[in-house]
Amino acid sequence: MALPLPSSLSPSKISSFTDCPLAFRFEAIERIPSAPTVATVKGTLVHAALERLMTLEAPARDRAAAQQCLAEARAELPTDPEWIELALPADQQEQFFTDAARLVEAYFAVEDPTEVEPTGLELHLEHTDPTTGMLLRGIIDRLETQPDGTLVVTDYKTGRSPNPRFAQSRLVGVHIYSYLVEQNYDARPGRVQLLFLGDRTIVADLPTDQSTRAIERKVRAVWEAIVTACDRENFQAKPSRLCDWCDYRDFCPAQGGSLELGLETAAALRAGGPHA
Repeated sequence: MALPLPSSLSPSKISSFTDCPLAFRFEAIERIPSAPTVATVKGTLVHAALERLMTLEAPARDRAAAQQCLAEARAELPTDPEWIELALPADQQEQFFTDAARLVEAYFAVEDPTEVEPTGLELHLEHTDPTTGMLLRGIIDRLETQPDGTLVVTDYKTGRSPNPRFAQSRLVGVHIYSYLVEQNYDARPGRVQLLFLGDRTIVADLPTDQSTRAIERKVRAVWEAIVTACDRENFQAKPSRLCDWCDYRDFCPAQGGSLELGLETAAALRAGGPHA
């Protein structure tokens, strides 16, 4: 019996399938959640602070306001399920919040927030492909409008910028966002950019007819590959350096794990059993 298709695709799911189809199956189809990490929870906190900052009137977006926004976002952490699961000891919590404050401060070395005119923050967009019927979704950190009317897609990254050889692969996600903006606003963004706060670097690109067609082809090709894998119940592992950080190693035959254990875990989670 064929596996159920995912209800939609997103840039993160496309990246997940491209990195390793088997890990994608466990995450997106079997719905075995990955464990939160310090990096992901810290990234969520910093994103929340910058989102709050951008809701202020432009002249008020200074360093003090940004740290206040971080404090407000931090105040909501005690009820956050991922923060609770992380369960950091006191000394690591102190380092966590010190690092978050440093990243928020680093943002001001990347751009001047008083010159940004947000059009949308944490903007949810979707588009149904008329050819495949696939629903493509995305949440854009920030869509802004420049004085000349040009739209800009911005994504915050709390890590360090990639080696220039790999920069284009890191830009796929924001190019997908650009495609979604074009489908929803009937206007192609003039720029997409990643703001890497870890080393205060901007990696940017200009969407074109060629890049937009390439994104459309890539999304359709990934979807068709997922449809085929679901139909055949065959998602292959793709060993790489990413395996060292994969939450599904115990279920991966390529890493000495058991696919059957993964499927049993997924079934138990769905039933609310002992593996849940």
